[in-house]
Amino acid sequence: MKGKVWLKRILLIALVIVIAVVVRQALKPTPTNVESSAVHRGQMRVTIDAEGKTRVHDRFVVAAPVAGKISRIALHRGDWVESGIVVAQIEPPPLAPLDPRQLAETRARVATAEELHHEAETIVERVRADCEQARREFERAEKLVESGDIPKQEFERMKNAEKTCQQQLEAAKFRARAAASEVEVAKAALIAVQRAGQSNTAATVAVRAPVRGRVLRVLEESERVVAPGTPLIELSSQSLEIVVDVLSTDAVKIKPGASVFIEGWGGNRTLNARVRMIEPSGFTKVSALGIEEQRVNVIADFVEAFDPLGDGYRVEAKLVVWEAENVLKVPASALFRQGQNWSVFVIENGQAKLRGVEIGHRNMYEAEVLKGLQETETVILHPASEIKDGLLVHSINGGNGS
Repeated sequence: MKGKVWLKRILLIALVIVIAVVVRQALKPTPTNVESSAVHRGQMRVTIDAEGKTRVHDRFVVAAPVAGKISRIALHRGDWVESGIVVAQIEPPPLAPLDPRQLAETRARVATAEELHHEAETIVERVRADCEQARREFERAEKLVESGDIPKQEFERMKNAEKTCQQQLEAAKFRARAAASEVEVAKAALIAVQRAGQSNTAATVAVRAPVRGRVLRVLEESERVVAPGTPLIELSSQSLEIVVDVLSTDAVKIKPGASVFIEGWGGNRTLNARVRMIEPSGFTKVSALGIEEQRVNVIADFVEAFDPLGDGYRVEAKLVVWEAENVLKVPASALFRQGQNWSVFVIENGQAKLRGVEIGHRNMYEAEVLKGLQETETVILHPASEIKDGLLVHSINGGNGS
């Protein structure tokens, strides 16, 4: 009998223990599933994203130097022309005896063209001196970067500055050659006017291309009578630049020499460019929402030539205003405001722990952590309103905290 009584007691105790375990498990809180990500170090950049378009770096309009009947222009869009080649011929009307006023005007045009040519040559010399200085700085930087005396980022900046200066020198030479051709055109017009004083028959005037370039537009295709200064052909240089209009409040953050990444141009890779200039004056533009905005054009040059793009093509530009290599960063989706301060939920031992953080630079996806977090700690992404300090959580993507 005693054995049976003890057996019943043991079974009763076991049943009570089982019931207690079941009740405890039933009353235990269920962890809330959350998405998480680890805090880590890496490269980070802050960009200003905007739409832009390409345009030729130098554009020249060849105009009629004298009045008269122009012969039909045989050139078409896309044709290449060499400097000095005849692009049009103008037959002036029979001339009256020499007009002193016309002669004075023509001589003034020659003098103006010569002054512009002199100015262009002066600019070439100034840019050449700047390029020599940039080249010397780059050569010194090559030696210093090998010894670690300057950061690699500063070396890249000097390298790009030297390359950009060389491009500016080529553009300056291009404009100087164009100015020299304008002098020749003005002198040809002067010769025609002077001959008019000797004969009533004016010689045919040959209009020549001022530079080697590509025909963008033929403005006067048909044979007709034109007035002096009538645009005939629009030529362009080979080099392209990018024009991006940004808000004036963003333009002040952009510096010459900053990197630009070109996307959305139709190809499957990102093109590299470099900011050359932020235009000194802005303009008013009405946004798609009907709001007037003050905007500024930012001009950038391609680091490498790329043939598929032409004048007036649409692109999407990312202008870098800040970047660093070794930055402690946290996903932007983990941050939320508490008053004037930023906070995150950190996963510690399966619990959500509220923690205030201090952040620095931010972009759409990441933020620089200055204080409050350590590398490899895990934070909750997109924290919902039910996430509270001390709540049991379970990461559905594998992060469980430190």
